Amino acid sequence: MIRTRLDSLRVQLLLLIVGSLVTAQAISLWLFVDERSLAVRAAIGAEAAGRAANVALLLERAPQDLHASILRAADSPLARFRVDARAAVDHLDHRAGGAVEAGIRSLLGTEDTREIRVELHEVERAFPPMRTVPPHMAAMHRQMMHDKITGLELTLSIALADGAWLNIDTRFQRPPLQWPVFSAVSFGLTAALLIGVACWYLLARLTWPLRRLAQAAESLGRGEEGKPIPVAGPREVRDLTDTFNLMQERLVRTVADKTRIMAALGHDLRSPLTALRVHAEMVEEAETRDALVTSIEEMQDMVERTLAFARGMAISEPPETVELGDFLTRLKRDMLDAFQYETGAPLQIRLRPQSMRRALRNIIENAVRYGSDARVSYTREHDRVLIRVRDHGPGIPEAELDEVFEPFYRVETSRSRETGGTGLGLSIARTILRSHGGDVTLQNHPDGGLLVQLELPILQSFHQHEKTRS
Repeated sequence: MIRTRLDSLRVQLLLLIVGSLVTAQAISLWLFVDERSLAVRAAIGAEAAGRAANVALLLERAPQDLHASILRAADSPLARFRVDARAAVDHLDHRAGGAVEAGIRSLLGTEDTREIRVELHEVERAFPPMRTVPPHMAAMHRQMMHDKITGLELTLSIALADGAWLNIDTRFQRPPLQWPVFSAVSFGLTAALLIGVACWYLLARLTWPLRRLAQAAESLGRGEEGKPIPVAGPREVRDLTDTFNLMQERLVRTVADKTRIMAALGHDLRSPLTALRVHAEMVEEAETRDALVTSIEEMQDMVERTLAFARGMAISEPPETVELGDFLTRLKRDMLDAFQYETGAPLQIRLRPQSMRRALRNIIENAVRYGSDARVSYTREHDRVLIRVRDHGPGIPEAELDEVFEPFYRVETSRSRETGGTGLGLSIARTILRSHGGDVTLQNHPDGGLLVQLELPILQSFHQHEKTRS
């Protein structure tokens, strides 16, 4: 059931749209996080540059006894200032050092040429306690940061006028991935409006004409009366519908013309055959008269069966919905119990009753004639019904299983109509089955005899499709 739904054009297009929306949102979120990381780095650099430059100027201009107070005041939970004899940075980070150094020099003055070193890297280790942070605030900070800071560390070393170095360690936790509630609600509303309103309506406008076209094609294949399909949907679907309507009209007209020609031909042949029989009856020699009458009767029988074959190709009989078990029961009664019937589960099927009776009668009569008996049963397989007719006769050579469907082909080599018939029974049956959208096949049963299998589709009516439209 799930696989059937996934095979639907509407479902596949909806999945494609949803997947595209989710992918676009994921890319936007990734770009947002990347931009956010760059903004954090820029903020760290600007803040560190400003504080470092100011502290350096204060240290150089303030008396020596105020240096410790200046350093304590500059400290924060994520920044430590100290004055050492050596620089904490022994190499330069060329990726970020240039921007931070330029920010510091802009605050110190353009003529200041002192050495400034910058190092920026990622860290994941405990941060030493600050001198100026109370114990309860330090504990709160460690709990908030889970005792570790995983993020960026910026280390600055600025040369002072007295030869010492001002070393600054600044750390900032990398901000967690966040998706604001407003963005989530906005994405949900956009997806709901796009899918639930626009896409569902547009896809219904696209898929319903296609479904109706498929139903019309099935009905045409079953030989039902073809009516032009209303043209609707996008331009491509409208063009397809127009083409189908034109094809349907041409097919129906062609079959009708051929049927009329064959019927007219049979009707025209009846008159000369009747005249020939009258003349044959006037022949005085009995042996010659009997031979002529026999030949004329055979010709008349072939004409009638040819007309029956033509009627099997016609689609004038309207289809009806019947219960298959009752249909076979009535056929068994009409044929005076000529076959055995195994009842099956109730099954509604749409067919042309008279045509199907003719097809089944031909097949069952062949089974009784050549196999001495016939057993009929039926089963349902998915969306098709299989009607099986089995006999216990000699079967048919494998090489001739397909040839027996050709008109006037007979396995029995004699030309006697009593033993071999005219060779049109199976041809008529296959024509009728195919006009219903099905087919008929033959195979020799492993336990002996011939097995004839008639296959018919089980289709919902057009009105049922219309009720399930959504």
